[in-house]
Amino acid sequence: MPPLASQCAVCRSWPTDPVCNACTARFLGAVPRCRTCAEALPLDLSRGLRTSPGQCLTCIAQTPSADAVLVAVDYAYPWSALIAQYKFGDRPGWAPYFAQLLLRAPGVLRALEGLAAADFIVPIPLAEPRLQTRGFNQSWELASALAMQSGSPAKADAHLLLRIKNTRSQTDLLRAARLRNVVGAFAIDPLRAPELLHRRVVLVDDVMTSGATLFTAAQAIKSAGASHVTAIALARTPAP
Repeated sequence: MPPLASQCAVCRSWPTDPVCNACTARFLGAVPRCRTCAEALPLDLSRGLRTSPGQCLTCIAQTPSADAVLVAVDYAYPWSALIAQYKFGDRPGWAPYFAQLLLRAPGVLRALEGLAAADFIVPIPLAEPRLQTRGFNQSWELASALAMQSGSPAKADAHLLLRIKNTRSQTDLLRAARLRNVVGAFAIDPLRAPELLHRRVVLVDDVMTSGATLFTAAQAIKSAGASHVTAIALARTPAP
């Protein structure tokens, strides 16, 4: 039986949010991450500390299309199960809690700065068949909640970035296949492309795995003339 709406989905206590404050604090964690792909930075075994040069070696060698990437948590227990319930269990009402989670996570100041400076807060568009099946776009709900909680609800825009190709699910694909799968998947509404010139955009998704979807969408936004793209995802799949 699924947990009740007012019951913590982790410990089953009775808070006002989907996850109680104690569980949020316990599992939120603090992971130093690359500023342009949000991958956890490597452990310096000689000192037992995580090094923080700002970027991972992969991003230093090849700069991603997004100027910054921020995530709240690893896609692991309990967040992976909670995000699955949010997406597939018809729980769009959890979006405000997840937006709060993003704003409480390490890097919160960068997230707030990015939201404050943004001209648009844009979700990754969902393929039409999945939208019809699911009934809502989880990334739009999250983007809308972030815009509301940052005090700029008018910045959220669900129609600027378009999905022009229905791609297969990325879940079972390796990185190279993921990149091929999303080539040409996104475009800017041609009637609105001038609005992006020299603008700053926050791009929102729920889960980042290889970054293929976010980086392809960011490239479409940059190609239309945007000056800066910050990608924000609720969770990132840890590297093997």
